[in-house]
Amino acid sequence: MNNFGGDTQQKALAINLDPLPYGVFAEIGAGQEVARWFFHVGGAAGTVAKTISAYDMTVSNALYGPTSRYVSRRRLQAMLEHEFAQLSERLGSSRGERTNFFVFADTVATRSYAHSDKGRGWVGIRFQLQPCREPSDIIIHAHLTDSSAPRQQEALGVLGVNLIFAAFKKHDEPPELIRSLMDDLGRERIEIDMIKFCGPAFEGLDNRIMSLQLVAQGMTDAAMFTSSGEVVQPAEVLYNKPVLVERGSFRPPTKLTLDLLHRAKAKFAEEPGVRGEEPVVLAEMTLRNLLSGNEVDHTDFLARADLLGALGIDALISRFQPYYQLADYLAGYTNRPIGLAAGLPSVRQMADERFYTDLPGGVLESMGRLFKRSVKMYVYPTLDPESGEIRTVDTAPIPPPWHHMRALLREIGRIEPIRRYEQSYLAIRTAEVLARIQRGDPSWENMVPESVADVIKSKELFGAR
Repeated sequence: MNNFGGDTQQKALAINLDPLPYGVFAEIGAGQEVARWFFHVGGAAGTVAKTISAYDMTVSNALYGPTSRYVSRRRLQAMLEHEFAQLSERLGSSRGERTNFFVFADTVATRSYAHSDKGRGWVGIRFQLQPCREPSDIIIHAHLTDSSAPRQQEALGVLGVNLIFAAFKKHDEPPELIRSLMDDLGRERIEIDMIKFCGPAFEGLDNRIMSLQLVAQGMTDAAMFTSSGEVVQPAEVLYNKPVLVERGSFRPPTKLTLDLLHRAKAKFAEEPGVRGEEPVVLAEMTLRNLLSGNEVDHTDFLARADLLGALGIDALISRFQPYYQLADYLAGYTNRPIGLAAGLPSVRQMADERFYTDLPGGVLESMGRLFKRSVKMYVYPTLDPESGEIRTVDTAPIPPPWHHMRALLREIGRIEPIRRYEQSYLAIRTAEVLARIQRGDPSWENMVPESVADVIKSKELFGAR
């Protein structure tokens, strides 16, 4: 039985009492948990044109077309398109001029006897804000983390009501819309790791900022978008692929940044589990690196995203701090090799106990968690500003006893130095490049890839003039 919470009940009733919204509920995989709310609160005749649950695969294919995966974005979009077209065709002439048509759809896999993992699924709405107008879409991907199927179904019902209410009542405040999706829920029950807005209701909205909102609001630990700016659910890109990731501020990406990634990729491609295959390459930006005070500067964030796009690199925004958190996350999507492209300062931080006060085993535990699977780190050298000497992962001073840890990781092949590199790049410091951009010193152009310089100048990023 659903636990009919007050806030969710009020939202469902508010939609039922609104004379404009009228539509279809198409739900696959967890019962008709969302439609049930609207029938429970009363007045559903003013909202519900049809409910449908095409569980049988043959029936589902006949309605929405064949697909290899039933819990997928493609299936959800087919459901929205088919049901909205049919609704408009059948009722457009009789009530189209006084109705905001909508279709709510979900395709979800909850816990079952055969699958004891957490549930997951795609949830979406196609809706009109005014009669006879082009519709808009909101599509989300969610993980259902309750420990039983009935609780997961209940959470899905609440999420669906929140989405429908938000679409009609909060469409002009996207950050607040996103925040309201968790009403009567919580991160312990639902994780939303992708959201996409499109259509006239969201004209001019950048979905990359909405991905950032998911992370900033704590609805997920990481969100992803491609170099073309398309938001994706991470499994769509990472599933069972070898992955190479470089973390940084990318403010801006420099020639050193790119050389590090290219050299690491060349070594990663030689690994037995990767050889002959194109790995996924990611740039990870942590939320900590995006903060300006206590807030994220959206203009600054988009500048970095645009520059990574110009380099053809997909981006991951995360709440991760130690490297093992990143490795754990990636391992949830792939059992293939994971490569970490890192500068020497990152390796030094790995041996600093201050970063692991939350782990009972400190540095030892963090190293064990990071390298417990097929994870390998490729380390670029650095130029010591005081001595002018080039330091490598083998020669850099590391305080005892952690130099023994370095020796162990080197011997078992979990850390590997990048020996072929461009020595002239070692003097490049990201902070200095940014400072030169902001004070109008044109020498910064020699420190970044040409495509990056072109975008910075054409869009006047980071205060460039």
